[in-house]
Amino acid sequence: MSKPIVAIVGRPNVGKSTLFNMMAGERIAIVKDTPGVTRDRIYADVSWLKYNFTIMDTGGIEPDTHNQMLRDMREQAEMAIEMADVVMFIVDVKQGLVDADYKVADMLRKAQKKVVLVVNKVDNFDKMMPDVYEFYNLGIGDPHPVSSLAKLGIGDMLDEVTALFPQDVEQEEDERPRIAVVGKPNAGKSSIINKLLGENRVIVSNIAGTTRDAVDTEIVRNGTEYIFIDTAGLRRKSKIKEDIERYSIIRTVTAVERADVVLMVIDAVEGITEQDAKIAGIAHDRGKGVIVVVNKWDAIEKNDKTIYEYTRKLKETLSYMPYAEYIFVSALTGQRMEKLFELIDMVRENQTLRVATGVLNEIVTEAVAMQQPPSDKGKRLKIYYVTQVAVKPPTFVIFVNDKELMHFSYTRYLENKIREAFGFRGTSLKFIIRERKEKD
Repeated sequence: MSKPIVAIVGRPNVGKSTLFNMMAGERIAIVKDTPGVTRDRIYADVSWLKYNFTIMDTGGIEPDTHNQMLRDMREQAEMAIEMADVVMFIVDVKQGLVDADYKVADMLRKAQKKVVLVVNKVDNFDKMMPDVYEFYNLGIGDPHPVSSLAKLGIGDMLDEVTALFPQDVEQEEDERPRIAVVGKPNAGKSSIINKLLGENRVIVSNIAGTTRDAVDTEIVRNGTEYIFIDTAGLRRKSKIKEDIERYSIIRTVTAVERADVVLMVIDAVEGITEQDAKIAGIAHDRGKGVIVVVNKWDAIEKNDKTIYEYTRKLKETLSYMPYAEYIFVSALTGQRMEKLFELIDMVRENQTLRVATGVLNEIVTEAVAMQQPPSDKGKRLKIYYVTQVAVKPPTFVIFVNDKELMHFSYTRYLENKIREAFGFRGTSLKFIIRERKEKD
């Protein structure tokens, strides 16, 4: 089951982004070498007690406006509300209750979503509570006072939010493999699904961004049912549309979250772009199986080195995910489309592959003998034990004498040795380093 989504909405300047950044904590500020989308400050993964969920920030809602940009932002906020499991409606105690707040409240009532009313900028609970009570007039539930800056009332607010999450929605676990098809508009995502399906069930148009929302399509092959999730592509940003187009990222995130394997579709003619790398980063960050599908391969003039050169460029751009599989197809002619299913099945198997602890430790012991672990100030890293604790992605815990000595480069070395031994093609691997004190 995918994580619950919490949308943060409200008028401009009520402190939505401040609250968002505070809840996201340092996660949002971490600059990784992965071109993920955390830097866009549009969504973040949050943990509170036993709950893990995704929060999304929205542009300010101006209910009555003739300004096109503000209207577009309102529409995007409405889209975010539609996608959310819970909505945090932020109001400003210092500005007090204004007409636009009533209009946002009406919008939320019509949407019939679970709402937590958050009164922000309450820097002194004793003095300002009478002003907080004014917001009962919105008729949308109890107001919860917080101060994003001073970090007051946040725990109580999150208790309210998480209490509204869907409880055990899925009684039966759906075991059907889920394949998210992601990429920019016009890369041919819908065309690929149509080709696999053998009928035009997904609307295809040469107008960028025709597929409005994620659509699930069931395809049966050799007795196995696959669920293909088609996403609206990420559109190219422009100065005006930067705020407006951000929700397509969220759609991609939620689709990837639900999937086992991600097909990253690239337009062969256009080549790989920064935007493509960003979308691939979403799948990588979430530990999914990844297949890079280069579509429209029929449109490329080729010689005997074309595929080799093209793959090399792709791998350079996507250097943070060396495990990804590559396939060159044409949705138009059907070239290599059958091979796509074989790749999907292989990556799925690798995502759920379990390695026996004994065999795993033999490989690691051998790797350590071939390359000495790092040391610092006379103290050398010792690796006691390695065990696999999870799948999707395959996750390993490495017990060591000192976590600080476990350099990233040595973890990468061990990862390469494990991959050499067991394959794990198409899937990322996750490593958790745990310290264990030496016995006297």
